Amino acid sequence: MIVLGIDGALGGFSAAIAGGGSIRAARCESGNVALEAGLSTVASVLADAGVTTRQIERVAVGCGPGGFTGLRIAISYAKSLAQAWRTPLVAIDSFDLLEYGGAFERVLTIVVGRPGVISARLRKGAAVARASGWIADVLDALALAPGGAPLPVLGAPEDVLCALAERAIVVSPVTASATSAACAAALAAVELKPAASVHAVRADYGELPAARVPRLK
Repeated sequence: MIVLGIDGALGGFSAAIAGGGSIRAARCESGNVALEAGLSTVASVLADAGVTTRQIERVAVGCGPGGFTGLRIAISYAKSLAQAWRTPLVAIDSFDLLEYGGAFERVLTIVVGRPGVISARLRKGAAVARASGWIADVLDALALAPGGAPLPVLGAPEDVLCALAERAIVVSPVTASATSAACAAALAAVELKPAASVHAVRADYGELPAARVPRLK
C-alpha cells in the first residue's frame, strides 16, 4: 500500500511517502512559510518517490494536539487531497505519532502548544491519563510520583524536563523512532481504520484558546 503522510502539528510541516513498510521519500520544512507551501512540499515528495497521485491508496494526517495554525492547515490539506483523489483518510493523534515504533510499558509523551502550555499523555500498561494546559497544572493533573525507575519521556522540551526534575521525577528522555511525524503517519496508517468520511476528521487542539471572549447577553 502506498500512503501519503502529512503533519503540521508537531512543528513546521512534514510530508512522506511510504510503501511496502518503508519510507520512499520525505521532506520536513520549518516555519510558517513551510506551512503555506505545504502543497508544494507534497508535490516534491511525490516526485522524489516517483509516485503519481493515482497510486496513492491512503492519506494520513496528524490530528493533534499541537500548534494551532500548523494543525489546522495540515488537516485542511489532507481533507482536500483525500477528496480530490477519492482516497481514504486516516487521522492519527500526535501522541501516537511520537510513540510510533517504540515499545513502552509506561511512557510520558509531551506535545508543545504555545509557550508554557503543553498536552501530555501518561501510559502505564492499559491505563491512560491525559491533560492539557500550563506545565505545572498538567503535571499536577497526572499525579506523577517521585522516585522509582526512570520514566521514559518523549517530546519534552527543556522547561518540562526542568519541571519534572523539580518534582524529583527521574526521567529517561527518549527520541522518537520516526524521523518526522509525517513518516510515522505514513507507516502507521496501513494498520489503522480510515475515517468514515473526510468530514469526520476533527482537529484536537488539546487546550482552550489563550483568550476567551464572553458572549454578550
